[in-house]
Amino acid sequence: MHDESQILGYQPGSGFIYQLNATTKLVFMLLVSAACMITYDTRFLVAIGILSIYLFKEANIKWRQISFIVKFIVAFMILNLLFVYLFQPTYGENIYHSKSILIHAGYFTLTIQEVFYLFNLFLKYVCSIPVVLLFLLTTNPSQFAASLNRIGISYKISYAVTLALRYIPDIQNSYWSISAAQQARGVELSKKAKLSKRIKGTLNIVMPLIFTSLDRIDTISTAMQLRRFGSKKKRTWYVAESFKKDDFWVMGLAVVLVLLVVLLWQLDHGRFYNPFV
Repeated sequence: MHDESQILGYQPGSGFIYQLNATTKLVFMLLVSAACMITYDTRFLVAIGILSIYLFKEANIKWRQISFIVKFIVAFMILNLLFVYLFQPTYGENIYHSKSILIHAGYFTLTIQEVFYLFNLFLKYVCSIPVVLLFLLTTNPSQFAASLNRIGISYKISYAVTLALRYIPDIQNSYWSISAAQQARGVELSKKAKLSKRIKGTLNIVMPLIFTSLDRIDTISTAMQLRRFGSKKKRTWYVAESFKKDDFWVMGLAVVLVLLVVLLWQLDHGRFYNPFV
């Protein structure tokens, strides 16, 4: 049987991050992620990466909660960096207008500039992924929906968001339950089985689960229509939060970070910080 703490979704906790308004965390995530995606200034990315890891540790997130998604992201990141290098190994030298060879290999000659560019891409993952996971793991879906509606977003959209956030743990619970039932019938899906067998077994679970999930969505939609959901222009919320002093400080920090990216853009004469000039 699986541990509930392995579910990737909101789980109550204590601490500074948990006490922030859900909308504050959304604004911080969007602004900081956008800033990290736009700039290639290594100094900024390193600073945000350290901040992201610190916040992640401060929230006391357990490794077993995020191990699967982190492994998947790391695998995707490695493939992304590899294909970036394979398709255009000279991109770094074109950006930084210099060439310092590390390894001679014809078309695939590796330069310090290319390594530096790939390192910046790696930093983007380090900056963005912890912030996104923090938002997902520390945000109460009901409070988030109420906060979105409070700042002017339609309650229909707000409710759709909270249903999506609540549905993620439900899907995981269903997967683990089906997986446990399959293993009880002798279908080996643990690490002891071969990779090909595990992939085949996982697909046999995932495909029916997707169709079952679609049926559940249709059932929920029908139930909401029968209760005349959406017939009024406004609605009340059982759970609502007001903005506190800390919320304004955090949103202010996010705005300052965006402005810092704009300043660095001017100083670097573009998106890329060039230490080779």
